[in-house]
Amino acid sequence: MDVLHLCFGILGNILSVLQLLAPMITFRRITKNKSTEQFSAVPYIIGLMNGLLYTWYGLPMISQDNTLLCTINGITAIVQGAYVLLFLFYAPKDATRRTLWLVFGVVILTATVVLVSMFGIQNHKTKTIFCGIAGATSSVLMYGSPLSIMKVVIKTKSVEFMPFFLSFFGFLSGTCWFTYGLLGHDLFVAIPGGLGSALGLSQLILYFVYRKQKVAIVTDTTITSTLVVTTTVV
Repeated sequence: MDVLHLCFGILGNILSVLQLLAPMITFRRITKNKSTEQFSAVPYIIGLMNGLLYTWYGLPMISQDNTLLCTINGITAIVQGAYVLLFLFYAPKDATRRTLWLVFGVVILTATVVLVSMFGIQNHKTKTIFCGIAGATSSVLMYGSPLSIMKVVIKTKSVEFMPFFLSFFGFLSGTCWFTYGLLGHDLFVAIPGGLGSALGLSQLILYFVYRKQKVAIVTDTTITSTLVVTTTVV
């Protein structure tokens, strides 16, 4: 790992941690109201899956020179797991049941990727590609929530539900991981990072377009259910 590659990895870790802290605002509200209201656990569950898959992908037995990728995604998995547990604590029975089934699905999927790559694939390059595709796919799924928030901004013409600094750090983090992936010749890091950077830039553009608009009052539950802050580490 060269110096520049290392620097972008460290910077990506720092920015990703800042992103991980963003949902604390949502969960402070949930804890205060003792209710999950219309919020959804799905983005956090996908974040948990993404963290687990990229932690596995970053291990030396799967890919080379990705220790920093492994550490930040390990932290991501722990934090997202904590968010899911907190959600379960305050969620009504129906939501709890659905959430547990989704978590069970994530565990099964992750275990399948791990077991297949360990015992079903002998060629190291094929193993790297298999785990990389699994991780990259989960990263793409994570972009569903930010895209939903952008849709809300366009519909309401208000950036009330799209904090500037979250978009800003998302753009910087995505750019760092995109560069980290390019320097490490790793498309499974560069492509999701590039998508995250483009998404962050799009959010910033929307922010500056609608920042002077009056705050919108949102009563549609189909809208409020999407107002969940998520983090895209890779």
